[in-house]
Amino acid sequence: MPLVSRLGELMEERGMTYEELQYRSKVAPDTVARARDERIATCKLLTLEKLATALDVEICQLFQHIKK
Repeated sequence: MPLVSRLGELMEERGMTYEELQYRSKVAPDTVARARDERIATCKLLTLEKLATALDVEICQLFQHIKK
């Protein structure tokens, strides 16, 4: 059950830059970049909560489930 990050899509919808998301979420720049580019395999729930809060979405909205 692959999950695909929607972080880039959500950032684009809100006109939010990497820098703005990093500032609002207080998440490390490298983590934001890896999550947006789908290069992240694991992530702490606290980090997901910070990103979701900064984007004003629920945690589950950060990802999309792709059926194979």
